Amino acid sequence: MTGVLVLPATVTVREARDTLRMLRQALRRDGTDSVVVDAAPLRDFDSAALAVLLACRRLAQDWGKAFTVQAPPAQLVSLAGLYGVDVLLNLRSAGVAEHDDRSPVSV
Repeated sequence: MTGVLVLPATVTVREARDTLRMLRQALRRDGTDSVVVDAAPLRDFDSAALAVLLACRRLAQDWGKAFTVQAPPAQLVSLAGLYGVDVLLNLRSAGVAEHDDRSPVSV
């Protein structure tokens, strides 16, 4: 069973603390074995969004839950690649939907 957490439209350094608090509370209440963070609503963000996702991933792992980011915007995938955390957040594969591993992809 999977719980889905939805990111707000804006996650910048200003909203990061509150967003992480919201996600942490939802994770505590969630009784499932897998957590999916829906990033589709995310429109305005900076590197703090990556920090929030990494912290959420760490919490999920600490509680023995699988962690996935669903529907990340292309700019988030690109930013994660720039910082080298795309693999940790499994965003590399999210950015290559409908492409195989050998195909060049621009994000």
